[in-house]
Order: sequence, then structure tokens, then C-alpha cells
Amino acid sequence: MPYTKVMIHLIWYTKYRRPYISKELKPLLLSHIKENSLAKGIFIDSINCVEDHIHLLISLGRDQTISKTAMLIKGESSFWINKQNIASQKFEWQDEYIALSLSQSAVEKVRQYIFSQEQHHLKKTFKQEYNEFLFAHGFETPNLG
Repeated sequence: MPYTKVMIHLIWYTKYRRPYISKELKPLLLSHIKENSLAKGIFIDSINCVEDHIHLLISLGRDQTISKTAMLIKGESSFWINKQNIASQKFEWQDEYIALSLSQSAVEKVRQYIFSQEQHHLKKTFKQEYNEFLFAHGFETPNLG
């Protein structure tokens, strides 16, 4: 039996970075994503969101890919929110995302970063955070408007 542990920090945002995730929606969304992911064999180590984006720390299974995992979580969660009619308007995630691999030694630091999103965004906008991630990891910085 092969042993694998591939930790991925996933970040994506709501369509047009609109503040769709209200304080009332947040716990429902996070709980649903955790439950649905568990049912699909997706292991979420850490998860948190603010009004316009979400961070997840996941461990990929040996047959899982980043794109398939992100698609399953994003697609199913937006479908569920809209089906339940628990958002003030139609809920959509933006198509793009950031996926960053990390070593086991960085896991605790990323967990703390994810759990402290509310405090973090008192000092920095999501646009600033997103562009910093892209720059720090050598990606071309898109125009987020």
C-alpha cells in the first residue's frame, strides 16, 4: 500500500469578489463543505472564509487531483447554497483558484493563517492578499480590478 501525504493550500473567491458570504451563511457553508467533502473522501485539515473568499488546507488522496477536488467543492457548495436559497442573491464562485503545495513543517503556520482570516483582513484587502500570494509563488499577477 502506498503512503501519500500531499498538503495543498487552496484559495478561491466569490464571483467578482462580491461579499456573498454573510455572517449567517458562513457557518452553514463551512459545515456543509466539511460534511460533503468527507462524504466524497476529501480530507479538509483546515477551512475558513470571510465575505468574499475561502481558504482550505487539504490533504489529497492518492487518486485525487487538485482540479477535480477544487471543482467538486466549489461546484457542489454553490449548487447547495442556491438550492437551499440561503443567500440573498445567486451565489457563485469565481472560476480561478490558487493551489499551493506545502511541506509538513509548514502545516501549522498555514493552519494559523487560515484560522486568523478575520483579523488578517482588518489590515489587508483580499486583492492585496491574492496578489501577494501570486507574486510570492512566481505566478503572473492578473488584473483584479
